[in-house]
Amino acid sequence: MSHSLDAIFRPQSVAVVGASNAPEKYGYIILKNILDAGFRGPVYPVNPKGIEILGRPSVRSIADLPPGVDLAVIIIPAGAVPQALTEAGQGEIKAAVIISGGFAESGDEGAALQREVVEVARRSAIRVVGPNCQGVNNPHHGLCASWPLLTQPGEIAVISQSGTVGAALMDWASREQLGCSTFVSLGNRADIDETDVIEYLVTDPHTQAIAVYLEGIKDLDRFRRVVSGCRKPIVILKAGRTVEGRRAAASHTRSLAGRDELYTALFRQLNVHRADSLEDLYDAAKALAYLPRPAGRRLLIITSSGGSGILATDWAEWSGLAIPPLSDQVATRLRGLLPRHCIVANPLDLTGDATAALYRTVVEATAAHVDYQVIIFGDPILDAAGVVTHGAPQLVIFLGGADVERRERERMHLKKVPVFPTPERGLRALARLFAYHGEVS
Repeated sequence: MSHSLDAIFRPQSVAVVGASNAPEKYGYIILKNILDAGFRGPVYPVNPKGIEILGRPSVRSIADLPPGVDLAVIIIPAGAVPQALTEAGQGEIKAAVIISGGFAESGDEGAALQREVVEVARRSAIRVVGPNCQGVNNPHHGLCASWPLLTQPGEIAVISQSGTVGAALMDWASREQLGCSTFVSLGNRADIDETDVIEYLVTDPHTQAIAVYLEGIKDLDRFRRVVSGCRKPIVILKAGRTVEGRRAAASHTRSLAGRDELYTALFRQLNVHRADSLEDLYDAAKALAYLPRPAGRRLLIITSSGGSGILATDWAEWSGLAIPPLSDQVATRLRGLLPRHCIVANPLDLTGDATAALYRTVVEATAAHVDYQVIIFGDPILDAAGVVTHGAPQLVIFLGGADVERRERERMHLKKVPVFPTPERGLRALARLFAYHGEVS
């Protein structure tokens, strides 16, 4: 392995310490997810009873494992974790994901226990995710040492101090057939933190954009150095913006959230996009991962819904994007191609009887004259997926299409063409893309 975090995100073998036959326990859920995700290496259940679990024989202790296991997923009472890590070090285990809670987030006694975990891990040269976390998932490697079971590979990496928030982002991406490249729930960040993972993902060939949920940054100076050298777009939803929010963050994972205006200035300096909500975080990451770089700020809005076109125009103007009038040459050509009732302007309204063929005519006739086409399917447009092209400067918005919309959206996502559900969300995400490439401030 060329990087210390490969043992976490690309392990060749995994032990589940605290594996269980009880379906309601995480020792069962995580072991089952690792198996069901199609992990190709050896998987070793560890249970003191030495019983068979999910059809696999277990070993009674970490000491009974073969030497050199890459990753141990630890799901046992907090007080037993330091000894488990000691045994892991003796067995040359390279990394551990500690799911167990009861550490710094639970008070002074737990904080002391967490310090002991860190000391043992450093003595044993074991890299640790957690404790108090929801695990890791790398669909490109067949690894789901987390929950729920999500296996759709994609190009968005998710780093989260909240397991549920991160899992929600992965779930959205999986349901849309876009998937994720990596997911890590950082938990208390006793060892590995957000900066470590960003630094690792810089060279990950599957990651095109990084979505991060943070309550605080562990090492601001190192974060600044690493992110300033990152050539992949990063979107961060920073929680704990209010006084009460910062108090909640401190009790969740013992994060020092810090003054909000300092983070705003830092993110602006580093060209990190600050999301305002979970939807904004997801939409921005989707745009940055899958949409091509713009050549300029000129948009053409093509729609079958006049109202949606107006909404898109408003959001484009608010975002600093340009909606220029059609040139006389382009307008004249379009009037010769389209039915007379179509509104030849920008937005270009094909009206409610538009077909995919009509959309295709406009897309092909105007592509060379604008920097980005905003294509809004505002009705049940059959074969809408045939209109759009992967890698083309096209923002696709689909709404009001019911079952046809759902089928066509899935077809587009399988082509790696992202689709947005409303003009507001689509244009806001597009503005993030333009801002990253310096087209708008």
